[in-house]
Amino acid sequence: MLRRWPLVAMGIVLAIAIARAEVIDRILAVVDGALITQSDAAAVIRLGLVAGPADPLAAVVDRLIERRLLLREVDRYAPPDPQEADVDRAVIEIRDRTGTPAQFEAILLQTGFSLDQLRRHVRDDLRIEAYLQQRFGTVQPSEEEIQLYYREHAAQFTQDGVVRPLGEARDVVKAALVAERRAETIRGWLADLRRRANVNVVLR
Repeated sequence: MLRRWPLVAMGIVLAIAIARAEVIDRILAVVDGALITQSDAAAVIRLGLVAGPADPLAAVVDRLIERRLLLREVDRYAPPDPQEADVDRAVIEIRDRTGTPAQFEAILLQTGFSLDQLRRHVRDDLRIEAYLQQRFGTVQPSEEEIQLYYREHAAQFTQDGVVRPLGEARDVVKAALVAERRAETIRGWLADLRRRANVNVVLR
């Protein structure tokens, strides 16, 4: 029995380790056969790769599903790869947001997200943005549309209780209108991609 005890103890330790791994990497969603795991979600949250809404995990899973759908489209149309300098700059910004270099390394270690994985994630994000710009571009609104948006969203252009004159705020108003329309168009397109894909959310 004394000889067998170390083997039993080792078996218990291995069982605990496997159980923990299964908890960390439990599947949260499947997108056309590609898995999204809890460790994926934990890494993007800890590294600040997505915004932190009121219900982080559910919202992050939705973001990761959309990202997977976007990458499928990106791979189909293959926009130019980003410059390595742009990838380096983005990684440095992420590192700086997390605090000290030691804190950054600790997050990578705790989430099991390697620096190479982070660089691939950043590179894919840049590819996605290039593709969206290429596909949807920028639609220029008319002067009437700018004026209507200005009137309907006056609170956005108010400073110290005073609404900025349109002549002074026109560029800001136009940029806000263009960004809102582009976001609406992309949301509708993503919703259509999701309807046509085989998406199974295990989280809910």
